[in-house]
Amino acid sequence: MEINQTNSFKPSLGLLDATMIVAGSMIGSGIFIVTAEIARSVGGAGWITAMWVLAGIVTLIAAMSYGELSGMYPKAGGQYVYLREAYNPFIAFLFGWTQFGVIQTGTIAAVAVAFAKFTAYLIPGFSEKNILLDAGIVQISAAQIVAIVSIFLLTFINTRGVQHGKLIQTVFTLAKLLSLFGLIIFGFLLGAKQEIWHANWQHAWDAAAVTSQNGEVITAALSGLALFGAIAVAMKGSLFSSDAWNNVTFIAGEIKNPAKNIGRSLFLGTLIVTVIYVSCNLMYLAVLPLNEIAFAANDRVGVAAAAKIFGSNGAIIIAVMIMISTFGCNNGLILSGARIYYTMAQDKLFFKGAGELNKHSVPAKGLWIQCVWASMLCLTGRYNDLLALVIFGVLIFYVLTILGIFLLRKKRPEIERPYKAFGYPVLPMVYIIVALSLAALLLVFESNYTLPGLGIILLGIPLYYLAMLGQPKGSRN
Repeated sequence: MEINQTNSFKPSLGLLDATMIVAGSMIGSGIFIVTAEIARSVGGAGWITAMWVLAGIVTLIAAMSYGELSGMYPKAGGQYVYLREAYNPFIAFLFGWTQFGVIQTGTIAAVAVAFAKFTAYLIPGFSEKNILLDAGIVQISAAQIVAIVSIFLLTFINTRGVQHGKLIQTVFTLAKLLSLFGLIIFGFLLGAKQEIWHANWQHAWDAAAVTSQNGEVITAALSGLALFGAIAVAMKGSLFSSDAWNNVTFIAGEIKNPAKNIGRSLFLGTLIVTVIYVSCNLMYLAVLPLNEIAFAANDRVGVAAAAKIFGSNGAIIIAVMIMISTFGCNNGLILSGARIYYTMAQDKLFFKGAGELNKHSVPAKGLWIQCVWASMLCLTGRYNDLLALVIFGVLIFYVLTILGIFLLRKKRPEIERPYKAFGYPVLPMVYIIVALSLAALLLVFESNYTLPGLGIILLGIPLYYLAMLGQPKGSRN
């Protein structure tokens, strides 16, 4: 591979491109799926809507807080750089390691698995049930192969230069924004029923866990700690669906006027997606009775709604929408992720090759390393398992990063800040409290998934010290 000796990124992405990366990385498959689990966890229409509104509010607070950090450090690596500057290389390494180990690659895998699931709607041979290899411990299905092929294809495209990735991102994100707006508008015009809407909102704030046994729906009222636990489980889905907005910070080196455009794109992208998500869920509540939302086949609420709106063609329409959505989402994740490993490699804390740019000015080796690990995760995890594993680590590092704003105001008051964190210090502190509370509740109520996530973070501690052993003493912090 020909290496770019100048080792510098080319700023070629404008505000629209950056906003499309924010929105495109956020919108994957979650909006079409996770409302089912939310409905089973908390019950009423008011609670379902509140989970999406709350996720949107905390995401907007976090995104506007990151605007300050992106203005201070408009460099490739984004959140990794913010943590390094606010704390030390050790904390930054733990973030980078967790991104590589589970957050970025786990999200890429989850989105690729969703892409394959909905491809199987159009081509049944690509189904999860079509087992190609059964080695006892490991089963490999056609869907997993489709997921892996999609990751390899997008990785290859992104090694050819940021312009190719930018084109895919803008086209696919605009397509899915328009198709989601279309689904919402047609949902209200063609599928909405007044009696369904009124029935869903009749007991909107009765919090209840909903289960089905032998076709009979059983509801159990929630209060106290059980209610908080249910909210945490429900918000796991809405927060995951609203995540990956921070990916734009990783590619700061390729954005024109990054000090201003990253902050603007974070606000615009997260606001657009929040409006779409809340509107889409209000549409679900106008089209589907609560029980049909909670017990949609394979949690595919979007498919159930589309069937009511468009009849027998609904499943095909939504499958195409989700294929477009997930393909574009993974392009943004793949494009952005390798820039973290590039910055880590520059700090001698990752594979050396990941810190090299090819002749197209992109970190091709980092892209391929990410591709291989994400593909392996496709073989090990189901969508919901990957989701729970990812969100715990995400919350921990978002809290540390936003806490970094407080630290840097004390440590580095002289650095120019084109943006100031909105509502500082109250709103950033609100985010920290909410996110820590959710992480703690998930640790209690979803420990099967969150404990392995915590384990992956902690595994970074010995790995950091192993990486430092190979460095000259003078370069250690």
